[in-house]
Amino acid sequence: MWWCWLWLVVSAAGGVEHATREVRTRYGALRGVVRRGSEVYLGVPYAAPPIGALRFMPPVSPSHWPGVRRCDRSPPVCPQSTPPLGPPPRAPLVRRLLPLLRNQSEDCLYLNLFLPDLPSGTS
Repeated sequence: MWWCWLWLVVSAAGGVEHATREVRTRYGALRGVVRRGSEVYLGVPYAAPPIGALRFMPPVSPSHWPGVRRCDRSPPVCPQSTPPLGPPPRAPLVRRLLPLLRNQSEDCLYLNLFLPDLPSGTS
């Protein structure tokens, strides 16, 4: 079932974003944001966190969550070394990635979903 809710979120860049419709999944409801004409759902869990007894085991379905899960922020990335800046053509790209690499965790089994804007009259 799909329906729309209107609310505003202030992004890290300082702009205002509109929330997407509430989307129901088998694990609970999601709400993302609209950016540049696309619906964006950041940090949608696809498996339970691989911590404790689940560490080094195959992925297990995530738990159900109560209420609506806000999917408007980038999830943590898997632990990794920071890449060297390298030669000038590569340095700007690495500098743009550094803020994302600061948020690292073993709890990193998430998807980022980007859905194109549908033409009017379709659902």
